[in-house]
Amino acid sequence: MAIEHLTAEQIREWTPAQKDAWWLEKVYRGDMPQLTVRSAATGFFLGGVLSATNLYIGAKTGWTLGVGLTSVILAYAAFRTMSRIGVRDMTILENNASQSVATAAGYMTTPLVSGIAAYMWIQNALIPWWQMMLFNMTLSFLGVLVAFPMKRRFINDEQQPFPEGAACGVVLDALYTAGGGSAGMYKAKVLAKAAALAGGIGVLSGENIMKLVQEKWLGLKSSWHLPHDLDAAYYWLVEKGWAPMPKLAGVPLPSLGVTLSLDLAMVGAGGLMGIRVAMSLLVGMALNFLVIVPWMIGIGEIPPRPDGTFTRVHILNNWALWWGIVIMVVASVVGLFAKPEVFIEAFRGLGKKKKVSETKDVLGHIELPVKISFVGVPILGVVAAWMANAWFGVSWAFGLLAVPLIIVLALIAASSTALTGITPSSSLSKIPQFLFGALDPKHPPTNLMTGVMCVEVASNSSNLLMDIKPGYMLGAKPRQQAVGHVIGVVSGALASTPLYYLLFLSDYAPGKSVQAVMAPEGGQFAFPSALQWKGVSDLVTAIFGGGSGSLLTRSIVISMIVAALAGLVMEVLRIKTRNRFPLSPLAIGLGVVIPPNSTLAMFAGAALFWWMHKKHGARPETAGYKRWVGGHEPICAGLIAGAAIIGIADILVRVFLL
Repeated sequence: MAIEHLTAEQIREWTPAQKDAWWLEKVYRGDMPQLTVRSAATGFFLGGVLSATNLYIGAKTGWTLGVGLTSVILAYAAFRTMSRIGVRDMTILENNASQSVATAAGYMTTPLVSGIAAYMWIQNALIPWWQMMLFNMTLSFLGVLVAFPMKRRFINDEQQPFPEGAACGVVLDALYTAGGGSAGMYKAKVLAKAAALAGGIGVLSGENIMKLVQEKWLGLKSSWHLPHDLDAAYYWLVEKGWAPMPKLAGVPLPSLGVTLSLDLAMVGAGGLMGIRVAMSLLVGMALNFLVIVPWMIGIGEIPPRPDGTFTRVHILNNWALWWGIVIMVVASVVGLFAKPEVFIEAFRGLGKKKKVSETKDVLGHIELPVKISFVGVPILGVVAAWMANAWFGVSWAFGLLAVPLIIVLALIAASSTALTGITPSSSLSKIPQFLFGALDPKHPPTNLMTGVMCVEVASNSSNLLMDIKPGYMLGAKPRQQAVGHVIGVVSGALASTPLYYLLFLSDYAPGKSVQAVMAPEGGQFAFPSALQWKGVSDLVTAIFGGGSGSLLTRSIVISMIVAALAGLVMEVLRIKTRNRFPLSPLAIGLGVVIPPNSTLAMFAGAALFWWMHKKHGARPETAGYKRWVGGHEPICAGLIAGAAIIGIADILVRVFLL
């Protein structure tokens, strides 16, 4: 059926009670199955798988990808396929419930690849798995409790758009409308084919999988795997002395990470992020590794390692990271504070008194009771502060001070997500890091773990509002969505925490550098977001805590000043031109941190889909449009899922079977 909407005048003039009564009469589907055992189980399974892929992608790029549409398509396809053998098809609300569970699970991975990783690097110590899981779950449960009171305002009353969530609701409605099912199955097939392609190539290029098959199972003396680097043949010629080694400032390009890799997960990620962001990543990478770094090496500003060599990680940690972080910080802060409407919307109406006619809650029997949040948030806030104190050495005062800041940042994040579909997690993380870093500058865990507390809850709650939106559009029971989110948190925790240790810490032994184990020289995981968190923490210590005098050399300070000015100018231009300015300073800084081979793969993916949209976008009747425009997101999601799952499997084979 068509999705019911209020008019702009009704949104403006009606009271909240009138809007709730309208929704209850026109939209609510009270008797339709929603959070059933099978929808919860489906979401639990999909959430585990998708949180694993988000963990993999986050460790590579620093980005976490929305999993809502992917889980909708996969759940729909699974039950539509099983209906052919007699299984009753899912209702639209069961599908939405599965998506709620899976989405909550997918959002749990963010702190694992950012602030928590940075904490372990700075402390050079592991967080016990059970502490990591319980701390992350506590913050995620806090996010659920913070989200639902805001739901009454942002979604029920103000009818804010939440663009990605609204798109998910439209897709669900289309799938369950006459004729929409065929389009849904086509997208599912496209996703499956892309995943099979990426997975097949991943198997052939998986060194450990090929070793298991060829040496263990077939009994061969050696094994072969498809080279991960597309330029491997050329460097084979270099090894033989038949071709020259390409160098910049005397440093071989492979040492800088400037290679071409066969990484279809990054191709898919690039397709989702778009040509503007991918181009900016490419500019940041090229400017840093092809221009600035060779110049600095040439004049002696970047010293070599003790063995006289240079590597990407060494260059990044000793020089380039600083200007990359500064341009991101400045762009993030300018972008955040240049939107006064976000702050106005965040705190507008907090002091309003309800009219007597509005006091009757017509949705009280199906909404999550507000008193649960009013009681639960302080209790879980104290629990989180206790964990931060007992496990990470954060004082009680700072841990408790983080709780009200969580509410403030959650309102800001929700307002931004409601208006733009973008949750400014990166921007918001700087606020608690600098605030608590200034208050306790000589104890890095304070700014890191209070930052994790604030940003994880704020971003999680605003992202969950994005997920609650399609449920509201389709008439779902809010309480059951809340329960679904709790199930998703458990799913994500159970899937991501042990996998985190297996993927990134299986080689750790006492005495080793945690950072070197998780992000080794030449390794496939760079942890760009963790590098940014660690860099900001080091910067805070250097500014407020009288850090090492050798930390910021004169050339580093100059590069930071130039980067700050450049970030300011470009972000202002982006805002003034209403996003028509072709470069993103935030992405330029990220291009410094992400390995060049990943940047090149993401640019290739973005360029491919940009070209296909340009070629087929004006001809919706063609097969090319159906495949490359209509199937854009499923193709990218399939490439990411297939490559990530096989990439994870390759590591697990090494850990358990070789």
